[in-house]
Amino acid sequence: MLRNPIRKPPTRSTTSQRPPQAPRHGLARVLSKLGICSRSQAEAMVRAGRVSVGGRIERDPERPTTQAEHARIAVDGVDVQAAARVYIALNKPRKIVVSAADERGRDTVYGLLENTGLPWLGPVGRLDRASEGLLLLSNDTAWAAGITDPVTRLEKTYHVQVSGIPDATAVAAMLAGVTDEGEHLSALRASLLRTGDKNAWLEVVLDEGRNRHIRRLLAALGHEVLRLVRVAIGPVVLGDLQKGAWRHLRPEEVAQLGKAAS
Repeated sequence: MLRNPIRKPPTRSTTSQRPPQAPRHGLARVLSKLGICSRSQAEAMVRAGRVSVGGRIERDPERPTTQAEHARIAVDGVDVQAAARVYIALNKPRKIVVSAADERGRDTVYGLLENTGLPWLGPVGRLDRASEGLLLLSNDTAWAAGITDPVTRLEKTYHVQVSGIPDATAVAAMLAGVTDEGEHLSALRASLLRTGDKNAWLEVVLDEGRNRHIRRLLAALGHEVLRLVRVAIGPVVLGDLQKGAWRHLRPEEVAQLGKAAS
């Protein structure tokens, strides 16, 4: 006669009983997200022994740090509080590098912000050294990430001076696009603003930004870019802001850009 096998009572998964873990990020990333400094600057400060958590010096920039520990972080012995969020628009001149430091000793946008009383601000996107015009900077890293995310496809408007006089066929070709180095480059919108004897100004709108996008697109169509000025990012316009000058974004501009990014 067969006996029924002895069955053990089912056991509950201990995993389901554990409380959810608080998000943990590297210490350098936390400092950056708090708007204290850039990620690379934070890494350098941590390695130099300038940062402590709960009174203990930490030298590992990747040291996992929870939300609860944010209030216990100190730099040079001073407790770190989340910096007030600052958003500015700057009119970047040509030959200025969008970087905190340049290995070749060239002037950077941060030289334009010295002695202004502003906290550390990171560039929201880029403009190459030869380009000029509207550049956004902020210490709100989440806001900035939303704006620069390629998925957002935020429109950016440029005024571009080119050699030669583009005709209607060239403008149409900008919209259709070209292939350069395996990449498809095109403009969302393009129009002729004015012409001279040997050159012309175009208005070009992009909703994506590949490396040297406009310069490569126009070069493929036989037109060298002489000047490239960004005049708008979404609803924010350069207006009459002087070269090298900056202004705070208005609250509605910050909200509109955030809404567009979301």
